[in-house]
This record gives sequence, structure tokens and C-alpha cells, in this order.
Amino acid sequence: MIVEDLTEEFLEGTLDKMSAEELIKWAFENFGEKAAIGTSFQLSGSVIIDIASKAVDDFRIFTVDTCRLHPETEEAISAAEDRYGVPVERFKPDAGRVKEMVERFGEYLFFDDKAKQEYCCSIRKVEPNTAALETLSVWITGLRRDQSKARESAPKSEILSEWDHKILKLSPLIDWTAQDVWKYVRDNDVPYNTLFDKGYDSVGCIICSTPLNSGEAPRSGRWRWFNGSDDKKECGIHIPKKGEDK
Repeated sequence: MIVEDLTEEFLEGTLDKMSAEELIKWAFENFGEKAAIGTSFQLSGSVIIDIASKAVDDFRIFTVDTCRLHPETEEAISAAEDRYGVPVERFKPDAGRVKEMVERFGEYLFFDDKAKQEYCCSIRKVEPNTAALETLSVWITGLRRDQSKARESAPKSEILSEWDHKILKLSPLIDWTAQDVWKYVRDNDVPYNTLFDKGYDSVGCIICSTPLNSGEAPRSGRWRWFNGSDDKKECGIHIPKKGEDK
């Protein structure tokens, strides 16, 4: 099976109607090493890894290592590798690109304005993620519609054409709630990022993700200095597009 053969009718009529377990199993059984779970070790990603471990014998996991991960995220990566016996593939930013960015704009450019935050995310996250996708036909993500307003209409399955080859992007937990995710974690003793015991709702780089304050909306802890603006609170990984460097 190849992605180019998949129709919108198949996505909507078959894939979108599958349960999370069925969809994950279908992906790995039909695409093998060309399918992978991409996760930054949010709770959803940990759940997907656990589901995959019960659905198939072999599967791939990759993460974008921005070189600014929380220690707890590093511990979560190690815990997953120990539990499931699957190495987590790390994709890091190009060192030369990072050096050039820092020399040009400074180490903490993301505080300056939205454009520089997006540029930093592009260098440290989007470009390594794109490198991972170059090895794939199927990208399995932990996106959920309840995570933010920007994700309320996110599809369960879609075909992306932004690169040299088409990629099937799957979000098996798209219609799960945060409560559903936590219930699965607890019922199945899933190893997870302990930042979620410390008030975090979403985890990224060590400076750019912080715990939620009481009453704050989901993802308010991401780039919180932009709270109150029209910021969609996205790094760019889930709104991929080609474009020229800044």
C-alpha cells in the first residue's frame, strides 16, 4: 500500500471511523517501518505508544530533541524505552543553523516577538520534524481537538503534500478528552512525563513551556508572554508549509 493510492473517501469512510487501537494497528500493519509515532512526550503520545505496544510487535517512535528539553522529558523518553524495548529516534536541529540564529538574534529571541518565536521553533522543531518525515509515509500524532481552539476542527486523518512525497497524518486520539487520556494512563500504568503532575498541560522547550495557573485555558503555559493576543499557540509542526528562511 502507498499513500498516493488512498482516497478521501477511504479516509473519511474507513480510517476516520476506526478506534484509536484499530487505526494504530492498521498503520503499522500496512506501512511497517514507513509509519512512526511522533511525540514530544505529551500524555497523548505516551498513550499512543502504549496502544501500539499492544497492537503490533514492531513499531517506530521519534521525537524532536530541541536541545532544550526538560529533565522530566528526558526521563519520560528513557522510561518509554525501558518499558517497551523500542528505541526513541531523536531528530535534532542543525547545529550550524542554531549557531547562526543565536548570533543573529540572541539566545532568547523568542521573547522579542511572535515572528522570532516562530523562527526559533522553525529551526529547533519544524526542520528536525521535517527530517523525520522524510523517512516516513505515515505520521502518527497525539493531536486532540480539546487541546486548543486552533485544533477544534483538526482531522483524524489527512494526506499532506507539502514535501517531495505525500504523507498520511493520523491523529488516533483526536476525539479523546483530557479525562479520557488520564483514565487510560492510570488504568494501564503507562509511564508518562511527570511534568503533568506539576501543573503542566502542554510540554515543549524548557523555557517556552510552563505550568498552568488556576483557571487558565489549555496551552496557556506555552509561550505565556503571548497570552491575550491572537496567538494560536503553535510551533509550526502541525501547520507545515514550505517557505524561505527569514
